[in-house]
Amino acid sequence: MAQHGTVVFTHHQTAGRGQRGKQWASEPGANLAMSVVVAPAPLILSEAFLLSMAVACAAARLLTKILGDEVRIKWPNDLYWRDRKAGGILIENMIQGTAWKAAVVGIGININQTVFAPELAGKAVSVKQITGVAIEPLLLAKELCSYLQAALEELHQNPKAIKDEYHRLLYKRNEVVHLRKGTIVFAATPQGVDDTGCLITSGAAEQRFAVGEVEWVM
Repeated sequence: MAQHGTVVFTHHQTAGRGQRGKQWASEPGANLAMSVVVAPAPLILSEAFLLSMAVACAAARLLTKILGDEVRIKWPNDLYWRDRKAGGILIENMIQGTAWKAAVVGIGININQTVFAPELAGKAVSVKQITGVAIEPLLLAKELCSYLQAALEELHQNPKAIKDEYHRLLYKRNEVVHLRKGTIVFAATPQGVDDTGCLITSGAAEQRFAVGEVEWVM
């Protein structure tokens, strides 16, 4: 049985999934694709987004080490370098009744892929494209595990530090962006994210949007 700390890494992902039911496509052997089983205790289900924050911070720390300080976290948990997506995180929770038993943390990062689907041209980017250097994805995955362990320990000991880091790295914070809700596109200024994962924006009035309620217009 899988237990806390179990990690599954693949060189070839055939049915990768992303946020909002989108597909996560990855060139075989070129990228980091892994899932990690996490026992969330002492967090409770209402604090689930704190786990997402910690995972995003861990991945951002690793990418910052390689790519420098232009790495950002795009709400809710995409990994960006400048204005291009370098990776994504998808967490699926196992719940029994009201008890949060486990979380399966899926992480995908573009490492050595240099050609993307036409619809991703100019939107996706890989570590190799930025640095010109190829890195073995499995070695990077092992390093990411160390970052994840450190971030989870920090989350339990000092959650405020994780929240502060997430907000410091929040993509387009205090900048005007465009969001879509249904068929309506509107301008908003991200200010932060609350403990439930809602994006807080300013504009004519402060608003809060739950994960999946709005999408970015890039």
